Amino acid sequence: MKVLFISRASLYKVPGGDTIQMEQTAAHLQRLGVRVDIRLADDLNIDYAQYDLLHTFNIIRPSDILFHLQKSRLPLVVSPIYLEYGTASNEAYNPMLKWLMNRLGNHRGEYLKNVGRAVLKNEHIRSWKYYYWGQHKSIAYILDHCAMLLPNSENEFKRLKRDFPVAGDYSVVPNAVDLELFHFEETTRDRNNTTVLCAARFEPRKNQLNVIRALNHTDFEVTFVGAPAPNHHQYYQQCKAEAADNIRFIDFTTQDQLAALYREHKVHILASWFETTGLSSLEAAACGCNIVITDCGDTKDYFGTEAYYCIPDNLQSIANAVIAAAAAPYHKTLLQRIQQQYSWQHTAKETLIAYQRVLNK
Repeated sequence: MKVLFISRASLYKVPGGDTIQMEQTAAHLQRLGVRVDIRLADDLNIDYAQYDLLHTFNIIRPSDILFHLQKSRLPLVVSPIYLEYGTASNEAYNPMLKWLMNRLGNHRGEYLKNVGRAVLKNEHIRSWKYYYWGQHKSIAYILDHCAMLLPNSENEFKRLKRDFPVAGDYSVVPNAVDLELFHFEETTRDRNNTTVLCAARFEPRKNQLNVIRALNHTDFEVTFVGAPAPNHHQYYQQCKAEAADNIRFIDFTTQDQLAALYREHKVHILASWFETTGLSSLEAAACGCNIVITDCGDTKDYFGTEAYYCIPDNLQSIANAVIAAAAAPYHKTLLQRIQQQYSWQHTAKETLIAYQRVLNK
């Protein structure tokens, strides 16, 4: 079996959780005997005839999918990674931008951003139909012509089905952790209860600014790891400007260094406006952190009752969740569940089963 992975043109220039998901899924599928090629959406020189399946990622960028879906004529599998950016008009900390996003709504706002990227960043929209159909109709078309959806959780599919009733056959394939790199070590279990870590790219959706405001001038020693997203240097500078002396910033780290940081801290926080998973939270939990995470999105499908949930726009809620997580013992039952259900080996096996279902139809 040979599979073509297609994702956004900026997959490596602006890496994110989807970059990790694609690379790790591809690597572990290859261990199972599946040949996988990763190509970017702006690649126009693809010999589709050599592939059995087309697997695309990020349904919120339908313009990246339409061209290859229609040109390849291959059975399509989609990992939707269905973020609801509309729920985070709050992420637009600029008042005028926030007003505009609220007026436009979720899908029209995303349409405007996609067209803006094409004009300002030369991220070409290859399918003219996207300009004509817009965001919502383009997504609906893809879902109607999709052989199988691979949402990261049951709740993600429910949200997608709510917004697009045409969404059909699916199989939940969870996000996962590289357990060879991110793992718990007994020797690091005694940690300073005042240590808090946040590993995430700096952008308003990740809500670092409210975490800073909630934990400024407290007894917590807070470390932020991550560089600013390309369009959010101003947000990064605002975070640094408001940070008190108990806050520090690390803008670059290797994966090995990140794993070491997870093992040094008692709490990991991701108080985002929306998360489908929160990959860094899974990694941190696997390394022994107690988890504080947003209650917005699909996070409860992963963390259940073994995390401390916060409301992104409530500073007291953020602070209370961190205090509770810092005082609590480590949730080893969460570690056991991660080891059993959220390894990339498990994810690859579930993906292969889905591929076989599609090809056997």
